[in-house]
Amino acid sequence: MSSSVPQPVQQAFIALGSNLDDPASHVRQALNELTKLPACRLLKHSAFYRTAPVGWLDQPDFINAVAQIETTLAPRALLKALLEIEHSHGRVREYPNAPRTLDLDILMYGDLQCDEGDLILPHPRMHQRVFVLQPLLEIAPDCRVPGHGAVGELLAACTEQRVVQE
Repeated sequence: MSSSVPQPVQQAFIALGSNLDDPASHVRQALNELTKLPACRLLKHSAFYRTAPVGWLDQPDFINAVAQIETTLAPRALLKALLEIEHSHGRVREYPNAPRTLDLDILMYGDLQCDEGDLILPHPRMHQRVFVLQPLLEIAPDCRVPGHGAVGELLAACTEQRVVQE
C-alpha cells in the first residue's frame, strides 16, 4: 500500500505497552505523541492496565492501554510513524517478547485484513490477549475484530489471563 495515495478517513486502534523505565510515563507520553501525528486525531483512549508478561515471563509487568484514532495516513505510513515514536523512546528489539520501553501496535485499521510481512491486520494475536481486549472493550464495546468476532465474546474466551486496571 502506497503512503502517497490519499486515503479516506479511517478509524484505527493502537495498542500501547511498556514495562521498562517508568512504564506508565512512556505510555502517557506516547498518547500525547499520537495527538501530534500528522493526519491523525486521537478520539479516545482506555485506562491503563497492569498485566503479566506473555511469552518470556522473567520480566516486569506491563502497563497497557488502547487508543482509538482517526487518520488519513495509509496503514504503512501509520506503522512507520508508530515505529518512529517507539524509537524515540529507546525501543530496542533484542528478541521476541523482550522487555521494552515502548511497544505500539496497530490492532485494527478500519475493517482492513492484510498480511504484508511486517504489517498484519488485524493484529494476529489481539483476539487472544486480555491486555488488548479489556481496554478495547472499555473504549469500543460494540467493536468487532475482522475475521474473529465481537470483542466482548473474544474477551470472555480468554479465561487464563488477568489484567488489573491502574
